[in-house]
Amino acid sequence: MKILYYSGWSLTRLVSKIVFRIKVSGREHFPKSGGFILATNHRSYFDPLLVGSWAPRQVYFLAKQELFKNKFFGRIITATNALPVRRGTIDRNALKLCLDAIDGGDGLTIFPEGTRAKGADFLEPKPGVAMIATQAKVPIVPGYVHGSNRLKDCFWGRDRLRIRFGKPILPEDIESSAVDKEGYIKLTQLVMERIEELKQQTLGAQ
Repeated sequence: MKILYYSGWSLTRLVSKIVFRIKVSGREHFPKSGGFILATNHRSYFDPLLVGSWAPRQVYFLAKQELFKNKFFGRIITATNALPVRRGTIDRNALKLCLDAIDGGDGLTIFPEGTRAKGADFLEPKPGVAMIATQAKVPIVPGYVHGSNRLKDCFWGRDRLRIRFGKPILPEDIESSAVDKEGYIKLTQLVMERIEELKQQTLGAQ
């Protein structure tokens, strides 16, 4: 058992529930077993912690390689399931690490936008989520995170920290669409459309 991973998982749940009164829905959409990909929007440095702790199963996530240069900090984030990736290039080693995690029966958190969005709109997504999903042949569970970039407002009750997970995009749907570069783009757009739907459902439930 990964003590540091589950300690961070428990602490994040406790703080987000008691301090920020988080509301989480849709956890029933995760597959009961086998690998999967969790794809969500990205607004804050806290997103990997939040979606990872509230996912019902263990997940890995990608972190820029520079964070691993400090050996002590690198050991800590490795113990919490971070996988190093070189940004701005096709990192085949990172791809192998992602596929190994999924093949091991765990989840992989991916932010299709590639980096944090500063405004209200989503950023143009990258095709990485489609490329990994096509090779891994596993479901993609979409998710929407709201309020992680406005924790002060959530604390004072001016906003509400929320996470909504949606129905997965199944492997057979992935295989039928993502067969080339154009297919990767269409699949990535489909993922973002599902995230947008979750966003509208979340905002509509205010």
